[in-house]
Amino acid sequence: MDLARAVPAALEKHPAVHAVRLVGSCATGRAHELSDWDFLIGTNDFRSVEGDLPALVASLAPLSEQWDPYSDRACYMLLLRGPTKIDLIFPGEKRRWSPAWAPSPETLEAIDRHFWDWILWLEQKRRGGRRSQLEKSLRDLFELMLGPMGVVGQPRSSTDAVDSYLAARSELELQFGTRVPRVLEEEVRPVLMR
Repeated sequence: MDLARAVPAALEKHPAVHAVRLVGSCATGRAHELSDWDFLIGTNDFRSVEGDLPALVASLAPLSEQWDPYSDRACYMLLLRGPTKIDLIFPGEKRRWSPAWAPSPETLEAIDRHFWDWILWLEQKRRGGRRSQLEKSLRDLFELMLGPMGVVGQPRSSTDAVDSYLAARSELELQFGTRVPRVLEEEVRPVLMR
């Protein structure tokens, strides 16, 4: 799928979307195999577009979709097979970071969706040589997700984070008597091992 065309085509069907612009490494030719696709979305009615996003992106067949709880701007994140990460960024919509995740039977699946999106993003930064951003983001991952899940020590790498996450998730699944789907793990984890 040609995402540079498919994403604008999907979103521009909405009457309140007046611009969809590819930015970042995929736009400048600096992308590597795991680079995410960042699109700036221009709209004159964010609330209307916000409510219609799941239907608008359905043609892209995302494995997961969610709002980024830890972004300074509204950002709708998609994870497609490949794995391919797409961020739909609404630069005119400022937001505050959400509180740290609070694991419960109701939130564990959402935590899992966010973890695999986040860890793929971290791997992109590692491969792109963005060491300081990777270190800061591993701290954020620990404080906002892994620590609340019961992980004791901050991970020093993406691999450490995956190992810690999987152990904590298993414990919480036992505690809550639930099991989250493994579709995202099966899609993302193999590329982390390369």
